[in-house]
Amino acid sequence: MKTLIEIIKDHIQYRSQIWQMAQKDLSKLYKGTALGWIWIVLKPMLLLSVYWFAFSFGLRSGKAVDGYPYFLWLMAGMIPWFYMRSMLGGGAGALRKYRFLITKIKFPISTIPTFVNISNFCVHVVLVGIMILIYIAFGFLPDIYYLQLPLYMLMAFLFFNFWALFSSFIAAMSKDFLNFIRSITMAFLWISGIFYDVNNMGGTLKTIMLLNPITIVVNGFRNSLVYKQWFWETPLELRNYVIVTVIMMVLSVWVYKKLRREVPDVL
Repeated sequence: MKTLIEIIKDHIQYRSQIWQMAQKDLSKLYKGTALGWIWIVLKPMLLLSVYWFAFSFGLRSGKAVDGYPYFLWLMAGMIPWFYMRSMLGGGAGALRKYRFLITKIKFPISTIPTFVNISNFCVHVVLVGIMILIYIAFGFLPDIYYLQLPLYMLMAFLFFNFWALFSSFIAAMSKDFLNFIRSITMAFLWISGIFYDVNNMGGTLKTIMLLNPITIVVNGFRNSLVYKQWFWETPLELRNYVIVTVIMMVLSVWVYKKLRREVPDVL
């Protein structure tokens, strides 16, 4: 608890610096490219279009879901996935990416994963806004269920902030761990219910799948946009999210306490 309080104090004391570093991290994403910030939208939209074409025409499995075109259903899962994918590898590599803040500048090490997370989350907010506009263009106007989208976005932000703190310290000590996380990131795309509805599964497999925070957030987006369900109608998923997030918080604080003095020497 003492270590957690210390981390919180660092975030409060350096809140303005965290925001400034998040802005700088964001500006580096497409610096030097001709299209610049347009890539924030263009890159995920191109990837989403490829998946839509493959499933709708190639694999012939892109059927409408509850009256919504498969493209919109797929988008409701892919948009949060783009953010969570960037945090799986980007969060783990945060300390290595900004090692100069650790080795050359006196900067609170616990805040580095946070501003990397904020940077990626800003892109996520833009993509969610564009997604809503696309839904409107297809004739599906926002309703009261859209109000819970910020809740699921916050849930993703909190979990992956703890994930980034935990994994970045491990990755700082072992580059093999970072390579491992980056190599299995695509596996999470296929096992997290992005292309299929986990709720159609049954028994033990469904129970295991719903322990995955990626799956929980994706289901939350689809409940808000397509299925029209409130978050309290899925208590199992909320319970699982709390359990997994608390475990990740404990692990991240423990790793920070054990490795914060060793990481600068390793880097």
